[in-house]
Amino acid sequence: MKAIYVLGISAFYHDSAASLVKDGEIIAAVQEERFSRKKNDPRFPRQAIQYCLEEAEIEPEDLKAVIFYDSPVLTFDRIMKTMVDVGSKALEPWVKGAPGWLSAKLFVKKLIKEELKYDVCVLFAEHHFSHAASAFYPSPFNEATILTIDGVGEWSTLALGYGDSKGIHILREIHFPHSLGLLYSAFTQFCGFKVNFGEYKLMGLAPYGEPKYVDIIKRELIDIKDDGSFRLNMKYFGYLDSLVMTNENFHKLFGGPPRERELPITKREMDLAASIQRVTEEVVLKLCRHARELTGKKNICLAGGVALNCVANGKLLLEKMFNNIWIQPAAGDAGGSLGAALLAMHEYFNVPRPKADSKRDSQKGSYLGPGFSNAEIKAFLDNNGYPYREVSDDERAMIVAKEITNGKIVGYMVGRMEFGPRALGARSILGDAQNTKTQSVMNLKIKYRESFRPFAPSVLAKRCSDYFELDVLSPYMLLVAPVRKERRLQVEKLEPDNILEIVNQTRSDIPAVTHVDYSARIQTVDAREKPDYYQLIKEFEKLTGYGVIVNTSFNVRGEPIVCTPQDAYKCFMRTEMDMLVMENQILYKNEQPEFKDVENWRDEYELD
Repeated sequence: MKAIYVLGISAFYHDSAASLVKDGEIIAAVQEERFSRKKNDPRFPRQAIQYCLEEAEIEPEDLKAVIFYDSPVLTFDRIMKTMVDVGSKALEPWVKGAPGWLSAKLFVKKLIKEELKYDVCVLFAEHHFSHAASAFYPSPFNEATILTIDGVGEWSTLALGYGDSKGIHILREIHFPHSLGLLYSAFTQFCGFKVNFGEYKLMGLAPYGEPKYVDIIKRELIDIKDDGSFRLNMKYFGYLDSLVMTNENFHKLFGGPPRERELPITKREMDLAASIQRVTEEVVLKLCRHARELTGKKNICLAGGVALNCVANGKLLLEKMFNNIWIQPAAGDAGGSLGAALLAMHEYFNVPRPKADSKRDSQKGSYLGPGFSNAEIKAFLDNNGYPYREVSDDERAMIVAKEITNGKIVGYMVGRMEFGPRALGARSILGDAQNTKTQSVMNLKIKYRESFRPFAPSVLAKRCSDYFELDVLSPYMLLVAPVRKERRLQVEKLEPDNILEIVNQTRSDIPAVTHVDYSARIQTVDAREKPDYYQLIKEFEKLTGYGVIVNTSFNVRGEPIVCTPQDAYKCFMRTEMDMLVMENQILYKNEQPEFKDVENWRDEYELD
């Protein structure tokens, strides 16, 4: 019987991607940014599509269908009706957005066929159905509650429903302009970070502040009902009639204009971050409680950009209102390409969904992007005259573990690249969680990013509860949990303007992954999905007694995570990393020739 291939595409808003599914199995998924090197690249994902086809060794003619992750017609309907409601004030946003709509967004079907050079069947999904499918179909559940929350897709900003053997069922929605995602993005922009780039920075900043603005937010900005539904007071927001998220009313409410990017972060921004984080958690928990009552399902699946708020996810876990939680690793728009492909596979072509394995999802660890053979990597290194040492798998684990114990920072590129925003041990920068200098060195000399940003631990799954108050698996780094109390150290309370001194305080025996509130964003690692990474941490444990290391994404600020050997080598040489691992090749910085880089190379990347 001929295999059924479906290609899913997301594009034109932010973080475009392509995903390929074969007979219900996920074959490949990747964001366009990894090839174009433009972070959150929204353009048509030509290179991502090409990779997916190459990974499956098929041609466009082999595709049963291509499905786009939302409905451009419905989105255009929302934009036009909003313009009519707003009037002449909407002229500026329209002038900026019209060329894109009139040249590509309304003609997606034609564009897809032209790009593939084949008269392929083109389908369209609705945005939140794509999110819902991305959450439910790869999950380890045969039936589950589904909650998707983001900025906006067509008209919906939130969808609540359930999945079962008959498919996806949406029961409740909230519509634009009322959006929890846009509310969070408004505070992101007001605090001086870029919308769709900086929301995770706001989440990381929140523990430094006090939630002193919660009452004002709930009184003036958002009316939250007991079931989690809400309405925003549009008097304070600018996204209907301007190119910014907030307006003068918002600014007056919070004591002045927004922080300008690159200016120092003040206590106001810390307190605002803490406050909107608290409000977000309240809404999410109320929605989930209502969803549990409405669907009666004991498990829940989450997707949409707000599902990347791992602090809120951690709070949901603590509430124990569901037996199990599964969150799509590529929860944002990129994951919509995967959800759309699965939706078409199971609900349009009626390919049965395999019975779920309660202990294992079908996301394959989210290692769904390009991988490179030793031969390809050696050819790159030899052609450029870059010195390296070739080692076996066992030697690699022992050597890298030993260097990390010596305080070295290691770029690690082994296996297929991760799909989604988190590095999970395939395109990672690694360090010693016990070293008091690791966080500051990584932030300032490797990542070139804000000093307040925390780093995540990768921990052996069976040892997770030895370090953290977490008793479930967290393979995709989407849950925050506290460091165990017996590992914590008391620290002096410092003034909030001494943020660098606060960061450098030693809060536990694993200080590099202990945030200011004694929390950590945890990745549990087992041998099934990533045996090389598991082996590395096991070797580190043999040397130190600690089964936990620092893991951050292999990139610098403003740059997408590295994809190719060329990307990895550039990032290695542009930073103060000590060692680079590419499959079975190890490179030491002090052995490399002088690196002739472009002048002002950081101008290549738009700082977020």
